Amino acid sequence: MKNLTLTLFLVFLWQTPSLAQDNPLPGDPSATTLSSRGDAARGKTIFLRCQVCHDAAESKSNKPGPHLGNLFGRTAGTLDGFNRYSRAMREADFIWTESRLEEWLKNPRSFLPGNVMAFNGMRREQDRLDLMAYLRSLETTQ
Repeated sequence: MKNLTLTLFLVFLWQTPSLAQDNPLPGDPSATTLSSRGDAARGKTIFLRCQVCHDAAESKSNKPGPHLGNLFGRTAGTLDGFNRYSRAMREADFIWTESRLEEWLKNPRSFLPGNVMAFNGMRREQDRLDLMAYLRSLETTQ
């Protein structure tokens, strides 16, 4: 029975390769592929655009948007202490990965229709990569 369960699980994973990509396991090298192509120092400068609404590191109080400390691996719309999520974000049911954040940063309105973030997106891929590198750099310093 154990072998059958394992076989069915492996078949399921084989049939849904995007599941592993979107939600890599901690320590999985693919989890940081995008941010490794960015420049964290430049990303810190880019974050100045975001800090009107977000703190980069974990904080006890939130601005109009939630803090972005330890964002990767967090379930969307679930930060304890932040109660201003849109209905779309509260019902999103996904985990923030680099690939998901990259798509969000590209165009938040098309990524998650109904969200209330007042941000039109970042056109330049390198800006998105640099910002992710900066957010990743904070994870090791908090």
